[in-house]
Amino acid sequence: MLRAYLGGEVFGVASGSDRPPVLALHGWGRNHRDLTTALGDIPHLAVDLPGFGTSPSPPTVWGGEDYARHLAPLLDELTLPAVVVGHSFGGRIAVHLAATRPGAVGALVLAGVPLLHRQGRPSRPPRRFRLGKALHRLGVLSDSRMEQLREHHGSADYRQAHGVMRSILVKAVNESYESQLERITCPVELIWGDADTAAPAAIASRAESLLADARLTLIARGDHFTPLTRPGELRAAVNRRLDAIAAAPGELP
Repeated sequence: MLRAYLGGEVFGVASGSDRPPVLALHGWGRNHRDLTTALGDIPHLAVDLPGFGTSPSPPTVWGGEDYARHLAPLLDELTLPAVVVGHSFGGRIAVHLAATRPGAVGALVLAGVPLLHRQGRPSRPPRRFRLGKALHRLGVLSDSRMEQLREHHGSADYRQAHGVMRSILVKAVNESYESQLERITCPVELIWGDADTAAPAAIASRAESLLADARLTLIARGDHFTPLTRPGELRAAVNRRLDAIAAAPGELP
């Protein structure tokens, strides 16, 4: 049953325990059910991120750091140190949580997260789109025509997003997390499909080199939606981290 958190600004489900040791953060355009299904009987708290599922949208344009700042009090609902699981967009938030709350986050399990910009990524939008934006600012191009250009050049996620969520998506895809990855001290499990086209495996390899303690598991013929298509690998990684935390208990700083 869904429960309200953070004064009704976030809704989620606590499974298996009132204070579970796992926080689960879903991907863009998804909801808590992806990870509730994937984690099975592992006790966890899975939430609908603001702007998805039953949780209301942010009041302004948030980036990953803003989401993490808003969601950080959820860690106090858990048995700490916690394992934070993040798929895709949720992994962006998880990285910020681990970088800013090292005492509360005992491990990360990340799947298909666009942590770094792709190598060879265009530094600027296509010329036609930039020209359209300039003409729109001058009042030469109508709002409807500008929207057509956005639809044409935008991704499927962009076309499906509306209002503030569209601006949040634009902000998110332009973020890269080198400095956050270098600050993370806890163990990180990278669970990646080798055929992931949204966050290619090369990103996971580069992220592994920036992390102090990382383990990369590449899933043969695995796609971007690991929690749904290969949940066993995700559960195994979470259980490894829970077992390691249980074997080396310590007080939170």
